[in-house]
Amino acid sequence: MAMRIGLVGKKIGMTQVYADDGERIPVTVIQAGPCYVVGVRTTEKDGYSALVLGFDEKPQRLATKAEIGQLKEAGIKPVRVIREFRLPADEAGKYKVGQVLKPSDIFQVKVPVDVIGTSKGKGYQGVMKRHHMKGGRRSHGNHEYFRHGGSIGCRLTPQRVHKGKRMSGQMGNETKTVQNLQLVRILDEDNVMLVRGSIPGAENDYVIVTKAATRAVYKEKGKGPEEVRSKNPLKASKKAAAGKA
Repeated sequence: MAMRIGLVGKKIGMTQVYADDGERIPVTVIQAGPCYVVGVRTTEKDGYSALVLGFDEKPQRLATKAEIGQLKEAGIKPVRVIREFRLPADEAGKYKVGQVLKPSDIFQVKVPVDVIGTSKGKGYQGVMKRHHMKGGRRSHGNHEYFRHGGSIGCRLTPQRVHKGKRMSGQMGNETKTVQNLQLVRILDEDNVMLVRGSIPGAENDYVIVTKAATRAVYKEKGKGPEEVRSKNPLKASKKAAAGKA
């Protein structure tokens, strides 16, 4: 199981910012705080170590008695979202119940992050939209089968429809993870993170932002030392002729 610290946030929308070199960067705005430490799970008491975070305060009239009792001990107002982050015992022990976390406490600029969210629900869809199938031929002799999926099974053998057959059905509304997104900026005064690119979900949907699982450094395309020189031999020869190589 992955043991990475993160924050709970809300997708605000998309915009664009400009880098120091003039590059225009499309970014998603995520409000990732303030997050409250609701609890700390320990191996001795709970059998595992984890950090429990709460996000987005809500009126007390909307909270259950169990929620009020749990958060009252921590001195925190009722929250809409509570999530656990599995952590090593020594790292989880660094945090105290009632502590308030902001993006700069967990993340650094230009470090890759993973974002987990729920994709937009599209309802019940056919095979052309859901699986990008071609559909039937729109020619003579074909009637009412233009958007059908065609045959779904075999004959005598195996006398069943194979598991995983692409057919019509519910589309979207699934938990999706986008990995290795660049954290462009952190606006601590607003508890906002600007992440390069798009993330799953609609505006005001809740997401979980964690440190990247597979990458420690974000590599920008076209800016590595081996990519400075053009791969086009024609351009390279022109530079060599001009004495710029």
